[in-house]
This record gives sequence, structure tokens and C-alpha cells, in this order.
Amino acid sequence: MTSEADILDAVVVGAGWAGLGVSHALTQRGLRHRVLERGRIGETWRTQRWDSFRINTPNIQTIMPGDTYVGPDPDGAMTSSEFVALLEDYAGRYGLPVETGTPVTDLVASDGLYRLVLPSGPLWARNVVIASSTQNCPVRPPFSALLPPEVQQIDASAYRNASALDSGAVLVVGSAQSGGQIAEDLIQAGRTVFLATGRVGRLPRMYRGRHISVWLVLSGRMDITRREILEQGPIPGRPLQGALHTISLQSLSAQGVVLLGRLTGVDGGGCLSFSDDAGEHVRHADEGSAMVRSLIDEYIARNGIDAPMAEADPAEVIGALLPNPPIRSIDLAARGITTVIWCTGFRGDFGWVRVPDVLDARGQPLHENGFASVPGVYFAGLPFAISRRSGTILAIEEEAALLADDIRRRLDA
Repeated sequence: MTSEADILDAVVVGAGWAGLGVSHALTQRGLRHRVLERGRIGETWRTQRWDSFRINTPNIQTIMPGDTYVGPDPDGAMTSSEFVALLEDYAGRYGLPVETGTPVTDLVASDGLYRLVLPSGPLWARNVVIASSTQNCPVRPPFSALLPPEVQQIDASAYRNASALDSGAVLVVGSAQSGGQIAEDLIQAGRTVFLATGRVGRLPRMYRGRHISVWLVLSGRMDITRREILEQGPIPGRPLQGALHTISLQSLSAQGVVLLGRLTGVDGGGCLSFSDDAGEHVRHADEGSAMVRSLIDEYIARNGIDAPMAEADPAEVIGALLPNPPIRSIDLAARGITTVIWCTGFRGDFGWVRVPDVLDARGQPLHENGFASVPGVYFAGLPFAISRRSGTILAIEEEAALLADDIRRRLDA
């Protein structure tokens, strides 16, 4: 056992925007802590984004706690490398105690403290904030194992550009943010692209003179709580959204992307089956965008805001070009499809957490507003942890303060 003087008030695991935001809050409160990062600051932003990737939140909202935006392009969208530079600059300016190249291989509870095992040995803390993300382990449907071995399979996190893929047509599975943006990147590079769609919402990029994300925050749409969302059913995925312009299923089809319904199975011989619901998915996204625009219209009218009148977005008013008859089955070889890109979600890698009652049966966080059921363990940066804005940089200032205040309270008790 280490001496009392060596026990830290807190340890933060992960040096992305969530971990750094929590570290800033802990620093403000004078708490002794360290931020442990297995790779480099913003590691997943360096290694799990494609070359043309841009952040969906506008520059004016892509700011860390304590900072404000000052620049000429408030509605612009950062590249992943620009965002990494922002995080590195932030850690340096505030003197945050980040230790890179320091993976945590084990976390256990012991006598009211927490022991973290590092390559250099154990580290003890009274509190632990897990900010290592739920976006680092790609999820594929089980039947992906039935695809022929000669078909290249990669996940959204491994995609870089069209030229890095095998020659031939590409099937993108999943039509939320990553799937839609990657499909567009591929079609604009001259590849033949098939897109297996799903029931996903959509957001325009700009509306009535402002970035859609700004309107969503001002109108309170991002403040809808996790509890309220769950009352409506399962938590939905993030809607299809373009960082530089609006992307819709119909705009993708106009560029030549072949829209398919939901992928339902693989027969083991390279033949894939699809539902006949691509048209329904287009309508669902249209309805979602229309609902959001209507809510913003109501907010503008209710508050007497002087905003420009709505203008038609080309990506939203163009008609969808759907295969007729619908494509219900595809033979990969016959269609020349050599690559499948899975844009079917992620989960977190928490195998190193061995504190009882912190993870569920699937190995994912058990929490209430980021607070684990075990005192002194917290999660930061989880999607929909508290509200709709959770899991985005928009939430970290408020959520980091909430966790840091509770840590302070525990230490003072």
C-alpha cells in the first residue's frame, strides 16, 4: 500500500475532449489528479477518422470549458487534425497533468480507494473518472462473418479514402452520420457505391441564417433529458448530418449512390438480402428534418427573433432516385463489390474495469447522469448520459463541473 501523501484525489482515464474538460474542472477546484492516456491527446481523433472528415458542430460551438470562440468563420467545421491541435493547445495553456502513452490495464476497488495498474506500477486514487469513450470498439452484425474471405471488410473507424480500398464497387452499411458522409466521399471519388440504409433522422446544416446546431441549443432541443428520450422508446442514433453542407439520402442518390433497404442477412455464398424499405427511410428522414425545422420556426416566432425566412435546401427538396424494382438481393461478385464498410456503431472497451456493479452484462457503463452506482466512480463524455447534448463537446463544461463538484464533496465529507 502506498503512503497517504501519494494517494491522488482523482484520476481521469482518457485525454480526449471529455477527459480534458474534467481535468480543467478538477484543476479549478484545486484537486490533485492525473490524466492517463493510452496513446496521445485526442488519440481516436487522430486514428479513427477519414481524411476528409470534418466535425459536425460549428467552430463557434467547438470550444472547451473556459474558452470562447474568436475567429472569422463561426459556422465553419474543423478537420480532425485541427481539433487535435485545439485539444493539445488547451492542455498546454491550462497546464493539465496529462500523461500520454500510459494505458490503464486494471482498475479495482480496495479499502475505499481505487487501484489503477499502469506499465510503471500501481497508482492509488480516491476517485476515478472514466473518460475513455464508448466509441472505440466497432460493432458489426454477426452475419458479417459469413461474407466471402476475398471481400475486404473495414469499419468506419478504419476508412481513410477511396484510393486506399481495393478497386471495385463499395457497399456502405449504415446511413447515419458516418455512413452518409463516407458514401458521399466515395461517390465523389468516382467509386460505384451501394448504401444499405436504416431508419435514421436527418438535420439540415443551415436554417434561417444560422447553423442548425446553434438553433438546437438556443431552442432547448439539446436539453431534452435522457429520461424524457427513453419515455419515447429506445435512444435513437445521431441523425444524418453533413459538416459542410446538408446530406440527405436523396442527395446521395442524385450523385449516383444506389439506395438499398436495411441489410437483413448473408447466405454464406456472397449473396446479401435487403428489406424493401429504402423509400420509408427517405420519408422518415424527411419527417425528422421537417419536425426540427418546425420547432425552430415556433421558437423564432415565440421569441420575436428577427431571422431570415426559410429557404429551400437543395439536398432536401431533390427527389430520391430509388431502384425500380427495389433491390432485395445482391450477389457481391456479380455486382463487382469488393469492399464492405460497416458504419453500424461502436461500443466502449472497458475490459480493464474490474469494480463490481460498474458495468452491465455487456460490459458497458451502468450509471445515472454519469455517476456509477459505486461511490467515487464516474463516466464522462457518454452519449445521452444526461441529455441530448451529452456525448458532444457542447455538454462537457456543465457535466465536468457536476462530476468535479461531487468529487470535491466526497473529499470534504
